[in-house]
Amino acid sequence: MRTVTRQAMEWLAAAATDPRACKQQWHGESGIAVLACGRFWDVLSVPEDMGMPALDALLCIPQQPGPVLADAAARRIAFFLPPDPEGRWIGSGIRYAGQGAWIAVPAPHRAAGRLRWLVPPDGSGALFVPAAVELALQLALGRRAAQSLTGRRCPTCGASTPGPVIRAD
Repeated sequence: MRTVTRQAMEWLAAAATDPRACKQQWHGESGIAVLACGRFWDVLSVPEDMGMPALDALLCIPQQPGPVLADAAARRIAFFLPPDPEGRWIGSGIRYAGQGAWIAVPAPHRAAGRLRWLVPPDGSGALFVPAAVELALQLALGRRAAQSLTGRRCPTCGASTPGPVIRAD
């Protein structure tokens, strides 16, 4: 097993109540272990349509990225952030998991069922800077809002309209 993968497994497993059992779960039938948030990281989960553009923006900045997990069934993207007991993230579809919360994760070198790493952990402990994630999500939200203005459909016939729908009463 490659050194980076081994380091990543050790880093992730350290968050488990029993690191040895965690590694066995990764090699088991489900390939998934449940790990505690709040000690080594917190997790910010957002809808996929916001998370993917935000990830694209984050990967363009000259900073080592943190781990990013995708849940294909729930259509969500999870960013690993530094632990923050006072962490407050609010917004439509935003979920924040800190101290006392748990997250299901596959081994860093594989996908398991509906879970897969978009950016696997590298074992260095690198995490995303919360302010950078916030800015990337705001950019993604702004792009989504702009697209919704140009891609609206007529409420009567369903045809695409070139701009915002204006109702004449």
